[in-house]
Amino acid sequence: MITVLLVDDDLGDIELIEIALEETKVQLEMEVARNGVEAMSYLHEQLDKPEPNLPDLILLDLNMPQMDGREVLEKIRAHDGLRHLPVVILTTSEADEDVLKSYRIGANAYVTKPIGLDGLTKIVQLLEEFWFTIVRLPPKNAPKR
Repeated sequence: MITVLLVDDDLGDIELIEIALEETKVQLEMEVARNGVEAMSYLHEQLDKPEPNLPDLILLDLNMPQMDGREVLEKIRAHDGLRHLPVVILTTSEADEDVLKSYRIGANAYVTKPIGLDGLTKIVQLLEEFWFTIVRLPPKNAPKR
């Protein structure tokens, strides 16, 4: 079972992404964190388990309250037990400085959210095909070093 962690504060976007993921060919489980604090809490809870179920892919929005996506990405990349996780920025921002900073701090990809279910479904299908069909992901419980 593939696990995706969606980190987004917009309920409408969460619902659209959930609908789009339901149409994918791959069996997956989606966990949702409404902000960066919830995301980091979820990841640390998984690490504390005897058999952690870390996500295979993190879809991360940039602009959120409490802890934004940039801070989350920095914390993930700084943690030995998490830095191997693939992180795709999925945000409304098209700003060059956001794209550049995201890659500098370790994003694996940067995708601008399209408007509407059709556009989002197409993006999710392409992400699914690339990340779960073409790419070889790290093992679920990769060693810390």
